[in-house]
Amino acid sequence: MKRHFCNRVIGLAAGTVVFGAISACGGAGGGGLDVADGGIRGTGSSVGPVSGFGSVFVNGVEFSTDRTVAGDDGISQESRLVVGMILRVDGDWRDTGLGDADAVEYDDTLRGAMQVLTPWDPITKTATVQILGQTVRIDSQTVVKGKLVENFANGDFVRMSGWRLPNGEFRASYIGLRTQSNSDDFDEFNEVELEGVISNLTGTEFQIGPQLVNYTAATFDGLTQADLADGVSVEVEGSLSAGTFMAQEIRPDDSRRYLPGTEDDIEFVGPVSVAFNQSIQSFTANGIKVLVNSGTQFDGLAGPNDLVAGILVQVEGVFEADGSVTAEEIELREAESEIKGGPAEQFDYSKQQLSLGGVLVQITPLTIITDEDDIRLSLVDLESNNELEIGGIERIGDGGQVFLEALKIELEDEAPEGKFELVGRIAEMVNDRIQVLGVDLYIVTDTDFDRTSRSQLQQQFDDGERPLVEVEYEFVGTRYVIDEIELEEGDDD
Repeated sequence: MKRHFCNRVIGLAAGTVVFGAISACGGAGGGGLDVADGGIRGTGSSVGPVSGFGSVFVNGVEFSTDRTVAGDDGISQESRLVVGMILRVDGDWRDTGLGDADAVEYDDTLRGAMQVLTPWDPITKTATVQILGQTVRIDSQTVVKGKLVENFANGDFVRMSGWRLPNGEFRASYIGLRTQSNSDDFDEFNEVELEGVISNLTGTEFQIGPQLVNYTAATFDGLTQADLADGVSVEVEGSLSAGTFMAQEIRPDDSRRYLPGTEDDIEFVGPVSVAFNQSIQSFTANGIKVLVNSGTQFDGLAGPNDLVAGILVQVEGVFEADGSVTAEEIELREAESEIKGGPAEQFDYSKQQLSLGGVLVQITPLTIITDEDDIRLSLVDLESNNELEIGGIERIGDGGQVFLEALKIELEDEAPEGKFELVGRIAEMVNDRIQVLGVDLYIVTDTDFDRTSRSQLQQQFDDGERPLVEVEYEFVGTRYVIDEIELEEGDDD
């Protein structure tokens, strides 16, 4: 099933503070991009990756904190947090985009030595590693600290913060390597951490995947030894001894961070694990049954049928008595479109916008901005004469203007060559001109078609589809000219 952008966009779940979030509908006037209303007001729990600091941004809200962090993974101060780490914040948030945190909690999902299964592929922008036998998927939205992802090596000691996928693997939001310059925020007492499903339980041992766990000296938090059973998912912390995981603490797995607190409101980010079921009007994410009704608003999704397994979404809603959540708003958090190249141009600090290769880019409170070493950056830092790589979601403003809502911006080390690469869906196809991400791109005699042809793209477009393409192009004379155009993998069916 192909996803369709901008069919129904009803405001971001992000605030107007600091970055000036945008919406595709509203009434700001003046032909510009409209300012969102800051999302839905709530009091309860907000669970999602950190996107910035000042105090701390989670799910587009700037939460004021007391600078302390609860948890036992060596991180007790806000200054130790890194963008991409998944936090639980208990407090309240307002439609201004501001919130007040009563408590902030962080917990690693996995921690230990890494084995590289599939090295970083610069084309697909993916890699696969194992940590203590658990498979972890890395993609372009994963924030990496301590080493370039293409330089990952067997034996690197890492912490990972992420989400469990429907097949039991994990999707990484953050991976941090323990290095000489980044060692003081790793827990020395519980050196390794493992999460997964118990199997082959005996009176002293069990397995999580291939990893043998001895729990004779373990303490229990949030459950008892009697709760251990094959099929139960737990989190274990401890140390390794001759290949055996010596458990020092056992607790429920990361699903506990999505449990109701003292208040009923919740907003969270996670991959859809069970697709939307029309008959019961619900889907599942992070182990939570999410109910959809006629009042549910969709942002970046055409409707509930776009809630397919694996896509990353943000849900705002209210807990019901049975632990399910009635969704008030569901927003796509999956980056399908991107632009790479440089230098960037046409910076507008008041609107938090820039232009890259003709693509209008909008920064929001959800945008993560870093360099290749994961140093946090701001919009002004992007004016350097280096290439940028930006992943995000295609949007259409109230006046019809197309833009890329940035989820992650990375400042590359390479100097720009004046060429650009983008991934997006064809919106117009007229004679020699196509339009992708709001940019007019021209086919010339030397344009190379890879895995497709001009006639195939035209046929798909005439059939009412919007083919997803990767385009390499440059500015020649007075227009952008296509050097190569390729149909993206999986979009040729």
